[in-house]
Amino acid sequence: MSGAIDAPETVRAMFDRIAPRYDLMNRLMTGRQDQRWRAAAAHVALEAGARRVLDAATGTGDLVRALHDAGAADVVGVDASSEMLERAAANLAGCEGVSLCWADVMALPFAAGAFDAATIGFGLRNLPDFQGGIAELTRVLRPGGRLVILELSPLGDSRLRPLLQTYFERMVPFAGGLVTGDRSAYRYLPDSVHNFPDAATLAEMLHAAGLVEIRWRCFGLGSVALHVGTKPEGAGG
Repeated sequence: MSGAIDAPETVRAMFDRIAPRYDLMNRLMTGRQDQRWRAAAAHVALEAGARRVLDAATGTGDLVRALHDAGAADVVGVDASSEMLERAAANLAGCEGVSLCWADVMALPFAAGAFDAATIGFGLRNLPDFQGGIAELTRVLRPGGRLVILELSPLGDSRLRPLLQTYFERMVPFAGGLVTGDRSAYRYLPDSVHNFPDAATLAEMLHAAGLVEIRWRCFGLGSVALHVGTKPEGAGG
């Protein structure tokens, strides 16, 4: 559970392949609820007055758009997939105060304390080291800055668990194969979620990274979790 189930180069190649139909598949899988979840993440990131925000593993830029629309003055989106960044550039054309660049989330090209807030939406579980990724995102926050993580979460003991498992493990890969032509990418999705910490454990990982005021809420019948933590005042990089 320390990191993604596939090597970084394999994950990057997968996202390059599915970039053209990535947004469409997200909308179909979630009934368009993914946009509502990203809007909630943007609100949490900005509610303390953040103006300069990093969106890590930005993909096609949906969370950058949500941050921009919520009032962020300066948003930087980074991703390790060139194809995803091309889609993001097209999707965000005309958005003032938005910039994109290629970067490895595990080694961000920014100084310590460079951002008021950092977000990562559905990207943490794809990093080779979950705790290391949290630490790197924390490093680039200023003291008092917020880290916001929006991520799929392993299902608990809900009575709906069998139904949701059937959906994620059978229907999503089937639909992904039809829509994107890459069934293996959407077989990776449920496998990667099984490998990811549950919401309570992820909160403990934020605490281990030195964050405080940690809280979370769940969406999608418990299948998605939104975590927020704050870098303490006086903390270094």
